[in-house]
Amino acid sequence: MLFWSLGLVMPEILREESSSSSSTTAGTITGAGTGDFKLNLFGKYDVGKLLGCGAFAKVYHARDVRTRQSVAIKTVSKTKILKGGFTEHVKREISIMRRLRHPHIVRLHEVLATKTKIYYVMEFAKGGELFTKVSKGRFSEDLSRRYFQQLISAVDYCHSRGVYHRDLKLENLLLDENWDLKVTDFGLSAVTDQIRPDGFLHTLCGTPAYVAPEILEKKGYDGAKVDLWSCGIILFVLNAGYLPFTDANLMAMYRKIYKGEFRCPKWTSHGLKLLLTRLLDTNPETRISIEQIRNDPWFRKGYKEVLICLDC
Repeated sequence: MLFWSLGLVMPEILREESSSSSSTTAGTITGAGTGDFKLNLFGKYDVGKLLGCGAFAKVYHARDVRTRQSVAIKTVSKTKILKGGFTEHVKREISIMRRLRHPHIVRLHEVLATKTKIYYVMEFAKGGELFTKVSKGRFSEDLSRRYFQQLISAVDYCHSRGVYHRDLKLENLLLDENWDLKVTDFGLSAVTDQIRPDGFLHTLCGTPAYVAPEILEKKGYDGAKVDLWSCGIILFVLNAGYLPFTDANLMAMYRKIYKGEFRCPKWTSHGLKLLLTRLLDTNPETRISIEQIRNDPWFRKGYKEVLICLDC
């Protein structure tokens, strides 16, 4: 397992009170930044504005002091990780991100740590969340197809390496300076060694509007099929501008998901309707596979195979 970071194994990085044994982790944030970058981290990164925050982490725009390259730095509190019992989640997320090298997946450059915090230094996605863009209005079918093609390329790559995202949603899809898609946030991801003897994953997770019906059954699920259901939700939203399954009452929404009750907007082409129907098939056994998606006529239009640099 790839829990190594700057010469330290993950358990030591996560130990709240341990003193760092590597000089690269024996740093602090100081006020020695320049311009809009007011703080400095470990003498390596000038830290700028806050990009976003959640219950356990904050993400900042930063700049590499040596190369002047923009990066994103996610800061996580060790105290919250330890008290919340999320140590294994953090280990797994770092391990997963270190094994993924794909043009449409946010890259993890390195992990740093102090006595109280862990810092993920990641690729900076200048274009922000895809959610922000589509919330201003639905996309054309051609643009929806372009982003869906990039998403499927990334998801296929993850699955080929035994990684299942399990929380694919518009908020976890970013855009770079070229407006290309980048998948991020592998905090809920699973790997093949988590699959039980029955051949399924069993952890209940995900975002309600994107959750697959088989997860609601609580009988175990195929991680690849769950990801493809979420891809179907994403494609629907890109084309429609709204979610396929909604209700003010959460249980009522779950019933709609379980029954697969949705309608495509009138502007949806026949080819896209067929693909959405196969993606949002409530039966995971008959739900479309990635191989079948790649051969779908609607998907293949204008498709360009993504080149993956194994040495990057």
